[in-house]
Amino acid sequence: MDGIELVGHFGALLSSITFIPQVYKTWQSKSVSDLSLVMMLIVFTSTIVWLVYGVSLNLWPVIVANSIICFLSVLLIYFKFSFKQA
Repeated sequence: MDGIELVGHFGALLSSITFIPQVYKTWQSKSVSDLSLVMMLIVFTSTIVWLVYGVSLNLWPVIVANSIICFLSVLLIYFKFSFKQA
C-alpha cells in the first residue's frame, strides 16, 4: 500500500465517523427537532451515488466509507420519523 492509498483509507475513516456523534446524541436525547430531513435525504442520496461509483471501480475506501455513512444517515432518518418532535 503506497502513501496515496493510505491517505484514501484515512480519509474514508474520517468520513465514516462524521455522523457517529450526531447519531449518538440524537439517540440519547431523543430530540430530532434540530435535524434537517432535507439534509439527511441529500446525504443518503449522495452516499448511494458514491456507492455505485465505488463499486463500479472497485474502490474499497469509497465503498466502506459510504456504506457506513449510508447506514448512519438511515438511522438518523429513522430517528426523525420515530422520535416525537419537540
